[in-house]
Amino acid sequence: MTKATIIGSGIGGIATAIRLAVKGYDVTVFEANASFGGKMHQFDLQGYRFDAGPSLFTLPHLVDELFTLAGRNPSDYFTYTRLDPITHYFWPDGSQLKAYADAEAFAVEAEQQLGVKAQDVRDVLAKSARLYKGTADTFLHKSLHRLDTYLSADVLKALGCLSDLGLTTTMHDANTRLFKDPRFVQLLDRFATYNGSDPYQAPGTLNLIPHLEHNIGAFYPKGGIYSIAASLVKLAEELGVAFRYNERVERIITQNGKATGIETSSGRYSAEVVVSNMDVVPTYRRLLPDQPAPEQTLQQPRSSSALIYYWGIAREFPELHLHNIFFSQDYKKEFEHIFRHKSISPDPTVYVNITSKMEKSDAPAGCENWFVMVNVPHHQGQNWEQLISTTRQSVTDKLSRMLQTDLSKLIACEQVLDPLLIEQQTSSYAGALYGSSSNNRMAAFLRHPNFSSRLKGLYFCGGSVHPGGGIPLCLLSARIVGSLLPVVTPANKSKQHA
Repeated sequence: MTKATIIGSGIGGIATAIRLAVKGYDVTVFEANASFGGKMHQFDLQGYRFDAGPSLFTLPHLVDELFTLAGRNPSDYFTYTRLDPITHYFWPDGSQLKAYADAEAFAVEAEQQLGVKAQDVRDVLAKSARLYKGTADTFLHKSLHRLDTYLSADVLKALGCLSDLGLTTTMHDANTRLFKDPRFVQLLDRFATYNGSDPYQAPGTLNLIPHLEHNIGAFYPKGGIYSIAASLVKLAEELGVAFRYNERVERIITQNGKATGIETSSGRYSAEVVVSNMDVVPTYRRLLPDQPAPEQTLQQPRSSSALIYYWGIAREFPELHLHNIFFSQDYKKEFEHIFRHKSISPDPTVYVNITSKMEKSDAPAGCENWFVMVNVPHHQGQNWEQLISTTRQSVTDKLSRMLQTDLSKLIACEQVLDPLLIEQQTSSYAGALYGSSSNNRMAAFLRHPNFSSRLKGLYFCGGSVHPGGGIPLCLLSARIVGSLLPVVTPANKSKQHA
């Protein structure tokens, strides 16, 4: 059989393994850690269960699609529910807003709570939907680095949207032209953080992102986000995919302009196809040190990272939901700290994810498991021990004030994840969660393609390559890789091994 080797068992690597197995490849996934999932893993802490990495789930059909491709019924492996409300927002002035799943209900809520005209909300969501539907087939579902993408009829739909895409303005400027209420502008601006970017620099094109939540919906998978990876690994193994854990890939073997396999501490493994699910920077720096690297791509500005406090909270908060956002007073200053000063604002926006709202077993009775995250810069030599301590105080003070309770007395246990640990555990260069940021209008085109133009047989998937990071985009990168490789038929096999 034609052998395919995948480096890394993040969600992009797992999905790629399934797609190649369905096409007839003999697939082996090599993982440096003791288990699968990459950033998508879980852990238990004194009776509290936590999803350690991603917490928001959109475009669930991309997961269902993998089971369907394999001839399986998705619901036999994986189930999920649509969230309503999606997110509960809190502002420093005491105002609150529940982002309901129904677009009409959300528009009415914005009018009642913030004084924003409901029709303006309807209009911006309709525009987001129209632009997404007009451009996704070209810019998300296909490689941006192949000529045939631009010869497709889908390009005509995308060209019809160009004048409204906001390529010449920033997200923030585009939003302030539509809405005068700074709170609702802040709500829309926060979608830049979905790929680790700054709304005051990122192009208005990113205003397509709200469509995913407010028109399609946000979802919760039974068993938590980790269940996505677990269900897909089960499928992959049923398809014959082999997973080799605790076996770090040390080098991609090349010969005569082709990737011919990989090398680990246990030996060499030949393969006709090699797919890296690692961040593109360590892929070149560590695994391909003798090959010319695409320096312009590797030196693109990095995305933001995250500082996460996993807290066991010895009380329940009925006013909170699964997803909760506590905004900062000065959003622009907060992003200046992240991207200009390489530090953390003393008043950060705080995201609190509580899965025990959905599954009581994730926390002891009468308690809650809080995943508390702030956006921070990627690692550039900062003193993280000091930043962890000062930010913890800022976060507990902020949440205590806004929830009118002394939160510090309720933290029963704690674990912390910072950019250094993110890089150490997942090979994300400098702890940047999404590879490069999208802080300029050409960022999408400057991401590394899903294939190597220099080495035949070498492909790339995951958050640091096109189309970007986050669960749905990693799944789309796997779809693109799958589309670039042929079905392995008996005729193809004999031709390749002739």
